[in-house]
Amino acid sequence: MDIEGLITDLAFILLLGAVVTVVFKAIRQPVVLGYIVAGFLASPHFQYLPSITNEANIEFWAQIGIVVLLFSLGLEFSFKKLVNSGGSAVVTALVIITGMMSVGFGIGRLMGFNSINSLFLGGMLSMSSTTIIIKAFNDMGLKQKKFASLVLAVLIVEDLFAVLMMVLLSSIAINKSVEGGELLYSVGKLVFFLVSWFLVGVYVLPSLLNGIRRYLNSETLLVVSMGLCLGMAVFSVACGFSLALGAFVMGSILAGTSYAERIEHVVAPVKDLFGSVFFISVGMMVQPAILAGYWGPILILSLTVIIGMIVFGTFGMLLTGQTLKVAIQSGFSLTQIGEFAFIIATLGMSLGVLDKTIYPIVVAVSVITTFTTPYFIKMADPVYVMLEHHLPARLNFLIDRYQRQADRSSDNGRPWGRVIKRHLGSTLLYCIILIGILVISDKLLVQHVENIFGEWSRLVCVIVTLLVMSPFLVALMVPINARKANAYEEREGRVPRLVVTLVRIIISVAFVVRAMTLYYSAKAGVLVAVAVLLLVVLVFSKKVRESMARIENKFLDNLNERELRRSGKKNAVVHDLHKAYITVGTGCSFVGQRLMDSDVRRSFGVNIVGIQRGTQYIPIPDGRTRIFPGDVISVIGTDDEIERMLPDVEKNLPEPDIIVDPSEIKLNRILLSDSSPLISKTPRSASLRDTFDALVVAVDRGNTHIDSQPDFVFQPGDILWVVGEPSKVNRMK
Repeated sequence: MDIEGLITDLAFILLLGAVVTVVFKAIRQPVVLGYIVAGFLASPHFQYLPSITNEANIEFWAQIGIVVLLFSLGLEFSFKKLVNSGGSAVVTALVIITGMMSVGFGIGRLMGFNSINSLFLGGMLSMSSTTIIIKAFNDMGLKQKKFASLVLAVLIVEDLFAVLMMVLLSSIAINKSVEGGELLYSVGKLVFFLVSWFLVGVYVLPSLLNGIRRYLNSETLLVVSMGLCLGMAVFSVACGFSLALGAFVMGSILAGTSYAERIEHVVAPVKDLFGSVFFISVGMMVQPAILAGYWGPILILSLTVIIGMIVFGTFGMLLTGQTLKVAIQSGFSLTQIGEFAFIIATLGMSLGVLDKTIYPIVVAVSVITTFTTPYFIKMADPVYVMLEHHLPARLNFLIDRYQRQADRSSDNGRPWGRVIKRHLGSTLLYCIILIGILVISDKLLVQHVENIFGEWSRLVCVIVTLLVMSPFLVALMVPINARKANAYEEREGRVPRLVVTLVRIIISVAFVVRAMTLYYSAKAGVLVAVAVLLLVVLVFSKKVRESMARIENKFLDNLNERELRRSGKKNAVVHDLHKAYITVGTGCSFVGQRLMDSDVRRSFGVNIVGIQRGTQYIPIPDGRTRIFPGDVISVIGTDDEIERMLPDVEKNLPEPDIIVDPSEIKLNRILLSDSSPLISKTPRSASLRDTFDALVVAVDRGNTHIDSQPDFVFQPGDILWVVGEPSKVNRMK
């Protein structure tokens, strides 16, 4: 590799990119377009400026850009957001992707492209640009509108489908055909690896990061997060997938942790740097001669994107029960293609299956639709007013009635739907784990056992496989939270619950039969399956279920760690009191005030026991301490008190760049003897905060639990629950 040429080319495109993007900023155009223009100016196709020495140099940096871009998109994507977005976003995204891929494929065939090129073209035309839409919403002040939140949810789902599409298109391109069996195998393999990675990542990473929390300043967090990103990308390639897929998966795993905002913040400069190089490399593919010769297809594809996105986006929203106004606003917001179109095009070029004329055509379509996006967003309301006045009254009535029925259906639900939704996730997860165990047993275990046990190897393999599978079989047959589920579902109807339980048992039996048939006959497998399942349920059920409940609860806690840390749920300190870590926004009602003036205790009923301010930690702040935007306050209170406080404190959150170390303060239990100097004093008169930096948050008196108040009088035998630094509380004892 020519290191000097590599650095020279990078310096040239970055300097050129800086000049062009400053100009684009000045004329209030998207920076992405500036990068594309800079790429064209740096390419051999523009004769009036020096060009880069070697396009392979830029390709090297661009590949890193794709990995970092996908990692950043993964950080913005979280499965919790996907679940919260509901069926509306999923259905709308499916309608858009299916419709646009079909239209794009048809237009590609009409233009004379082969099937694979037409498929890639359809994929490029089906993905709206997250970057452009978010910028447009921010510039136009629309981010708080209902339709904007729905559009952003659709974009989250589209990001996931785009990553899956890249894997499927790669498989199709390599096999040079669209075979149903091969495609099904690719999808199954992808789903298996995605779920496996996600399970392991969510179970391990949050605990690992929490274990080294005190060492994670911004520099270390950047190194750790980028190391995890590149490590998963390399592992993804080893499993037969792309670098981009691994990067996206790692980003989505970290998105559920309490570090997600900080990781986004520290990774942002890296993403901006390498992302700019990627978009500049896109601009280098623009060839004026091709654009001049294909202005007709460019206009046709631009109109296809605009009209298709409006039609399919609006129809998808209407299908999920949104109002006509929200549906039209959403459809008109999605009228562009962007970064994923370029990534898919780059994938096709790297695989050598994409016609060279398609790339510059798609870039031109992206430029045109990006310029028109703000205008179409503004057109949504006038178009809605016009349609409302000109649509037949009958059609308006049908749309309104369908929307009301959809609202009632989503509010009430149905017994079957609720029961299936309750069990579907855990059933799929345990099935994936059991499939993984069977694959490992079939591919790896038998090879090692044969050399050791000889003729007994088959029996040993079966026993080991069934033993490893047994806890997951029990969890699959009998839901972990059976009592809670039964009490809840009893009100909805017994039939759905019984049917779902029966299905889970049948699936468990099928897994045991499959494990047996790997080494013995099917008949023997069925007989042994029934016997083993009965034995497992009778002997191991209670103990195994308790162990699996702990594992499952830890997984769910890690999955929701970000939200649990913020709200304090499942972080109980004593009785019904919980500890939460809340970031203070600029709109907080008591920001800038001293604690003694803010009246937080009286307003919300909580105690502020610590403040993280940058790298400074203030344990047990006194009344003279002020609260500033960006502070992370450690709060102790009940769930209801914390929930009531969150909207006020988090109003207009700033960019996070903080470290929260929960090990700085501890909850301590102190029994007051008859001779204690605190007897007959109150928390205020005892001056514990000033003397020991300690705060009494609760008192146990006999069988009564009492939340501490400033005028509460201590008595002999009281048990004080005190928060403070361990060394100072020990001195206080």
